[in-house]
Amino acid sequence: MRKPRDLSVTGKFGAYAVLAVFTLFAIYPILQVISISLRPGDRLLSKSLAIIPPDATLSTYVRLFTQEPFLRWLANSMVVSLTVTVIGTGLAAMAGYAFSRYKFRGRDAAMIGLITTQMFPVTMLLLPLFILIIKIKAYDNYLGLIIAYSATALPFTIWQMKGFYDTIPYSLEEAASIDGCSPQVTFWRIVLPLAAPALVITALFSFMTAWSEYLVAAVLIQDKTMFTLPLGLKMFQSNMEVAWGLYSAGAVLVSLPVVLLFLFLSRWLVSGLTLGSVKG
Repeated sequence: MRKPRDLSVTGKFGAYAVLAVFTLFAIYPILQVISISLRPGDRLLSKSLAIIPPDATLSTYVRLFTQEPFLRWLANSMVVSLTVTVIGTGLAAMAGYAFSRYKFRGRDAAMIGLITTQMFPVTMLLLPLFILIIKIKAYDNYLGLIIAYSATALPFTIWQMKGFYDTIPYSLEEAASIDGCSPQVTFWRIVLPLAAPALVITALFSFMTAWSEYLVAAVLIQDKTMFTLPLGLKMFQSNMEVAWGLYSAGAVLVSLPVVLLFLFLSRWLVSGLTLGSVKG
């Protein structure tokens, strides 16, 4: 087996240069939003290229917390997103394990049906979701959003969990069974700890599905006291003008929980924990 060649100095410089360009391309819009949120008034454009404007102020952030119902929107989004995360992760963990380890009638058809739902955009699912939510009397409340977001996230997360379970050697479960562990104990104490990276990805995907979604929430929620953050921020946009300062400040604050959550869970986003778990 040939040993991979090390890149030359020129090759490394070129690779880092390309990465730097794409990194700047990705970061620039974020820096612009931060800059707009620090400008006094609602100025969208500025002649200055400074990220932090010379007359920077935190007045928009203060107004966001004192004069606008931002904290209420934040609480609504937290309740919905955390509930969807718990439900989505729990159901995906169990369903993915069933698809991975058990053979039952209709298994292949069910898996194909799950992945087929990912072929259709959310807009095509709005009408059936709306009818379903109306029939179960969950319209205009948390339950309707939680059901809609969980149903949207589960097809991908179930497949993702199933794929990860397939990489866990079944001999570990056989050894636990020989030691007297029941299937339930084996699942909770052996399989789930090894599936921690997949569980983290599942939780992040479920959380982000509910945290930043706007279209489904706009259809299912009409009560302004139950607005989530995307719906609340949309109120800063009217037919005649847009409160760019508040809009940008809200966008910065909305992105922080996802970034912090990703940084906190990043050490679990490394697969291969099962390597070496079975002796050759």
